[in-house]
Formats: sequence, structure tokens, C-alpha cells
Amino acid sequence: MLPRRPFLAMVPALALALAGTFAGPVGPGAAAPSAAAPSAADEGRAAAVRELPTSAQQAARQAPGVRRAVFVGNNWDGTASIVTPGFRRLGRIDIIPDRAARMQEIALNPYRLAYFLAIRALIGEGHDQYVDDMYTSNDGRLLVVSRPSFGDVVGIDLATQEIAWRFPVAGVRSDHMAVSPDGKRVVVSASTGNVVHVIRMKDGKDLGQFPSGGSPHESTYIDDGKRILHASIGLVYTPLDDPLLDPLKDERVLQVVDARTNKVVRRYDLRKALDERGLTKVSTAVRPITLSPDEQKMYFQLSFFHGFVEMDRRSGRITRVKRLPDLVPDTPRELYLLDSAHHGIAMNHRGTKLCVAGTMSDYATVVDARTFRTGRLLKGGLKPYWVTPSWDGKHCYISWSGSDTISKISYATGRIVRTTKVGYHPQRVRNGFVDRTLVAGLPNHVPDRSLLDGLPLP
Repeated sequence: MLPRRPFLAMVPALALALAGTFAGPVGPGAAAPSAAAPSAADEGRAAAVRELPTSAQQAARQAPGVRRAVFVGNNWDGTASIVTPGFRRLGRIDIIPDRAARMQEIALNPYRLAYFLAIRALIGEGHDQYVDDMYTSNDGRLLVVSRPSFGDVVGIDLATQEIAWRFPVAGVRSDHMAVSPDGKRVVVSASTGNVVHVIRMKDGKDLGQFPSGGSPHESTYIDDGKRILHASIGLVYTPLDDPLLDPLKDERVLQVVDARTNKVVRRYDLRKALDERGLTKVSTAVRPITLSPDEQKMYFQLSFFHGFVEMDRRSGRITRVKRLPDLVPDTPRELYLLDSAHHGIAMNHRGTKLCVAGTMSDYATVVDARTFRTGRLLKGGLKPYWVTPSWDGKHCYISWSGSDTISKISYATGRIVRTTKVGYHPQRVRNGFVDRTLVAGLPNHVPDRSLLDGLPLP
């Protein structure tokens, strides 16, 4: 991978390139640039996007005729809230319009039914899990969503709010996803199938899969889309949480995958890396991951650990450990939310700050990446469960799953800028696009919770 220039050095080029996104003919008779001969602005825009961290590239590729939006998956009511980057509400769409058909399908299959009820009881805290992760197509006309309890991924047409395609995953539960930097592919973890599927976004075509460990979880594209960083978390829903019983929680992996061949090209020995830092009793289950702008340092959270670690990607060694306040010292590990002491971390595009969700302790904070100094603890809600940087890298978005809200936090000041209400149990928050012609027609779908809250199957 060619080294990226420091973020500040390419800000002028990025600003010019993004400004070119909105440029058009300046007069009635002005001609559009030839598709065969990209303009200087087009070339500058493409170059500037490539300088961004890989995970930020798709959100930066704003096509003409679309507007930026923030999508929030409301896991327990099966909806996605859509807001502007400034948190003005645009709509709320139904992610489970086929619920009756799916429930009937599950009820007639004893194997599926047993797992469906287990997901409700062990992972969903008594609720069905309808929305885990989501991304939009570049043209802002399709929303791709993983639906854990239904064990599938669907593409929802934003014009009609109908399902355009459906992809059942291996096993019975779908989970985290990642989108390629060109926005053409998504990868989705099949939690009980122990594989990760690669799917073509526009039509749901199966493009292959790669192996994982127990309970595949987090994926992120790296190296401008040439590789995928992936981790599995093992059995986080069992009561076997004593460190002595850790070997019983299934295989945990941290690996790099060739995005072209779907071959695993490296697996890190995380147990060895942790032991060398004296973290002999810390779990090897990697939770959310973020990377430095040059993608040579990984920052990730671990099951039961209040804080995060920094790992050198080339050597596989843990170079620094950041411990954060544990505000629930008397809470037994068995009561941690799916083993998550912390679940949510995102570095800004400049590589200077890390936004962290202190899940069990009900706080968020912004950590200085150079000094590891902890910022103020932000008590903005209950059970923060995900962090995503804004498309421009100036803010982070955090979901407060226990308060049904999301907040916008400034990386510069470490303060909450704004909080807004969304749906029932928000988890994943993603940057996306909406076709401008569809914005006015977006619905405000608010389901009756009494029809969704863990009722017996029909």
C-alpha cells in the first residue's frame, strides 16, 4: 500500500474536489464534460477521496443528484431513521415489510424456530432483532440491511419502500456488514454459519464468501478496498464468562482477507500479543475496530475490557493500552451486555482523536490519539452501542440504545453538539445518501411496539 499523505496536507485538494461535486454548467449553453475525458475537477475529486481512510471513502463519493444523510438502525422496532448530518429528520422507513411471511416461514421450520427464540432470549434481551447494519447505494435509491432474527440481508427500494432483493445467509443469523469503498459490494457476517458473505449491492448477487472463527462479527475494508480486516467474537451470549472458562467460548480470530480472492492472507496471534503486554486474563474477542489514517495502526475494543488497545498492523504487537473508567465495578461479567464493556470506537480522519462508547458505564468520551488523554465523560444517555465518524471527519455519531436517541459529538471540543430522538433501541449508525427526488416522499413509519415486543409466534 502506498503511504497516504498526512490529512492536513491534502485538505485544500479535498475541499476543491468536494466543491467540484456541486459544480455544473455555468450557462444555458454550457456543455457537460465528456465521460471519456474526466475533467481536472473529477480527477482531483477522485484523488482526494483515495487519500481518505478506506472506511471513509464510500461516504465521500457524493454523486450528483443525491444528498447526504445519516441512517440509524432501530433494532427492536424494525425501522431505519433517516436524518441529515445536522440531525434534521427526513423520514423513517419500515425494514420488515415482509414480517408476516418471514414469521410464517420460521414457524413451520422447527430448527429455525428454535434459533429464532434463542436469538430473542439470549441476544435480543427478550426482543426480536430486526435491524443490525445498513448501507446505501451510491445513487441513494437502495438501502441494504442485515436482519439478524430473519437471518438475511435485504435491499430496500427507497422509492417504494419495498424489498428489491433478499439474500439468506448461511446459518440463521446475520450481523455486522462493511461496504467497499466504491460502494458496489457489501460483506455480511453470518453469525452461526461462521462465514462472511460478499454480496453485490445492486441486486444481491452472491459473489463468494470467506471463512471466519466462531460468531463472525466486525469487518472493514482497508488498503483502498484491496483487503478486508475481519474479527470474530466467539460465544458472547453464554454464561461462561469467567476467565478460566474462556477457551469454551469458541474460536476468536483477527484476520486479513484478500478482497479479490476471498482468501485469508494473515491471522494475528492475539493471545500472544495480549500476553506479551501483561494482559493475560483479557479476552481475545475483538469488538469494534478503527484504524489510523495510514491504516498501519489498529485500535480495537475487547470483550469485558474497559478501554481499548493499539496494535501495530505490520508486527502484530500491541504497542499501547488505554484503560478507561469502569463505573460499574460491582457488576458481574455475566450481566455485561453480550460481553461488551465497551462497544463503539471511531478515529477522526486526521488521526488525532478517538471517540469511544463506554457501553456498560453509560458514557462516551473523546481520547487524544497521541497522548491517550481521556476527555470529559459525556453522560448523554443509556447504553451507548456504536460510534461512526461523520462523513467529513469533524464529528462522531453515537447511538444511545437504552434511550432511543443518537448524539453528535465534536472531535475538536469533546462535547455533545446535538441529540435527537430516533426509534426503538438504535444501534448501528451509518453515513449514506438519498436521491434528492425521493427525500420529500420518505415516510415516517412508526410501528405499534405491542405488535413487536417478543410476542409468541403466530
